[in-house]
Amino acid sequence: MKTIQTGDERGRSTRFTTVYAREHPRVVAFVHRRVGDRGASEELAAEVFRIAWEHTLKDGGVGEISAGWLFVTARNLVRNHYRAEARLGELHRRITDELGRTAATDQDSAVLDTLDRLPAHHREVLVLSYWDGLSAAEAGAVLGCGAPAVWVRLHRARKAFRDLYRAPAPSPQESA
Repeated sequence: MKTIQTGDERGRSTRFTTVYAREHPRVVAFVHRRVGDRGASEELAAEVFRIAWEHTLKDGGVGEISAGWLFVTARNLVRNHYRAEARLGELHRRITDELGRTAATDQDSAVLDTLDRLPAHHREVLVLSYWDGLSAAEAGAVLGCGAPAVWVRLHRARKAFRDLYRAPAPSPQESA
């Protein structure tokens, strides 16, 4: 089904495209100077413009989307990025502490690899509990179950994580 754009919608799209073309390189450079990773910079800049587009839909125009507005939004997203990285580091520390091992770079990689190999339902309850720091009741609200069920799921997820962490990782030939 084809959507028909009104003149106002086309005008909004055109104005937004103009702002995007003019400001995107500046926003990416701004984020890159703070994050240092080109891929993360591109992702965060894309998020800035997604938020800006939603803002234009809500407010009905691009007139309010100035360079300053974009940079403030980018700064806030960079802060969120650093918070997420700190939570990930804390998650690594807590998991390695629970397993009775000392945290190290190789073990951080092993923790991430193990999390990637876990089934999604186990990974989700672990991340909600350890990374996001949610209580059992809060995690239950996200998962659509009660706190007792979260404790059971968490117990099973910890066991699955422990078993996978102790098992040798499959070689690239085995997984192909």
